[in-house]
This record gives sequence, structure tokens and C-alpha cells, in this order.
Amino acid sequence: MIKSKLGNTSIEVSKICLGTMTWGEQNNETDAHQQLDYALERGVNFIDTAEMYPVPPRAETYTKTETIIGHWSKLKTNRDQIILATKIAGPSSGMTHVREGLTQFKRKHLVEAFENSLKRLQTDYIDLYQLHWPERQTNFFGQLSYHHITKNEDITPFHETLEVLSEFIKAGKLRAIGLSNETPWGAMKFLEAADKHALPRMVSIQNPYSLLNRTFEIGLSEIAMREHLGLLAYSPLGFGVLTGKYLNNQKPSKARITLFERFSRYTNVNGKKATQKYVELAQSLGISPAQMALSFVNSRPFVTSNIIGATSMDQLKENIDSIELKLGQEILQEIDSIHQDIPNPCP
Repeated sequence: MIKSKLGNTSIEVSKICLGTMTWGEQNNETDAHQQLDYALERGVNFIDTAEMYPVPPRAETYTKTETIIGHWSKLKTNRDQIILATKIAGPSSGMTHVREGLTQFKRKHLVEAFENSLKRLQTDYIDLYQLHWPERQTNFFGQLSYHHITKNEDITPFHETLEVLSEFIKAGKLRAIGLSNETPWGAMKFLEAADKHALPRMVSIQNPYSLLNRTFEIGLSEIAMREHLGLLAYSPLGFGVLTGKYLNNQKPSKARITLFERFSRYTNVNGKKATQKYVELAQSLGISPAQMALSFVNSRPFVTSNIIGATSMDQLKENIDSIELKLGQEILQEIDSIHQDIPNPCP
């Protein structure tokens, strides 16, 4: 398994990260522990979760994923071999069940969220703690048109958030901090605040990135490279769309988009057209569409780790095996040709 440094830290994470957002919804605890055991055997040392998981977020399942991970016996016996990442949820009108709606990045909210995650995960420390999405109104979760809204805006100053996170680090409860669903402006403001106030720097940014959504390349990739803010790429298969299993209006039973029609981000008209082309390219080369899509993400120089997710062991094995596939220059040029014809159909 290939490993990468997490930002400018000494922490080494596997190029493949095991995502966990289906655990507690589509996968039960036994499934989850089987996935964890297998991933660890294959050299995957990086596990990513969040306080609000599983997804879709519901009051009835809130915190189940962290709890399931906390019950995994190898987290205790192999703790020094595992890089465990979790996230604090940001403000959201539709998620008042998360800490009774106290979801800003102020001291009280951060302390409560962080300590609760430690308890659920049954660990003394977290390796990477991430701000799941910005406090402010901006472009994330597929939004493109920026609407500048400042009325009644209540944003915690970036340095105040960093000060609290710094206290967790000084107490030995946290090793590194990161962003998620953040914009270029937000990323640079956090880095600027850290440098100005001699506080810990963000070392990673977890944003969507796939053949269907390469918007990260436009503004954030340069920041990732120059500022050691490596991308933790989520949804590298576009919720499974890039496997080709939804083409021709197929609806596989128990598949994510079949079960939850609200997840339409990767199934618009242009997304389907692009997916068809990528799948046909992979098939013409005699390789798995899923592995081609994942291998592309693995190959990007600004990607620190590629967050895969699976609901079955077969999917998990295929996804991890993508680390063995290296795409040649000709294939990458063919991929870029499709991208130029249908750029970022599913941002």
C-alpha cells in the first residue's frame, strides 16, 4: 500500500482511506468490522468518519457510525497503527438533532463535539479532526452560484476556532486538523490565521473529487500543493455512478441511489453522458470502470488519500485493488478528452 504524509506532519496515511458513512444505515456492525479487518490486512491504515454519520443523516441513526468503530476490538489492540479521522458538523437548518443545533465552531460547541467523539470512538486521541463544512453561506455540496449573504451572519473568527483545536493538541488528545467542503477563500483564511497567531495549520482538505467533478483543480489544487493542504478525495466514484451500474436507467436493489432518491448529484443528463463515455473507455481497455475511476484519483499529485466506500466485501476488494492499477499517459489523455467535452457535469 502506498502511503503519503498528511500535510507537513510526520503522520503517514495510506493512499486508500476507508470511508464509513454507510455504517449504521446500509451496513450493520458486523459488516463494518469485517470491512475494517480486511482493509487493515491490505495495508489501509486510514479510517474516516464523522459525528453526523451515517448518511443520509437522521435523528434515529445519529452517531451510530462512530459508535460502531468504537466497538471494533482492533482499534484498541492496533491503535498506534491506525490513523483515525472524524469531523464536527457545521450549522445546518435540516440537522437540529445534532447536539440540539449547537453546531458552530465556537469553544463550547467544539469541546462538546470533540469529547463526545472521543467517548463514542473509545479512544484517548483522534489523529485528524476536521470541520465538516463551513459555518458561513458559501459554495459546497454541489452549489455553484455564490450569493454573498452577510445579514445576520455569525461566523466564529478563524483564529478562535484554531485556538480551541490547539488546546486539544496540547492536551495530547489530537494530532492534526483539517477542513472539509471548504472553498479557496476559506482555506487560505484558516492558513493565514494560523500563521499570524502561531497556531496549528490545517493539513488536509476533504472535498469531492472524481471524473465527474474535477472542480477542485480550478482553485484548490494549487493551494493543496503550495500550502501542504492535501486533498482527501471523497465520492471518487460519484456514489457508485462511475461503476456503470446505474446506466440505462438500471436501479440495482440495495444500491445507494436506488434506496435514497435524494442523492441525485451524480445522475443528471450530462453526468450520465460522461459516465457512459468513461465506462466505455474502461471496457475498451479491459479494465474495471470503478478501478479506472479510482486509479485516476490516486494518480493526482495533490491527492493525499482517496476515500473509498463499500456496502459489500466484493466492492471493498475491488476498490482497494485499484491501488495496483497505473494509468498510462495515453489513457490519461483519453480521460482528459472526455473531460474537455463534458467538463465537471456533477459539481
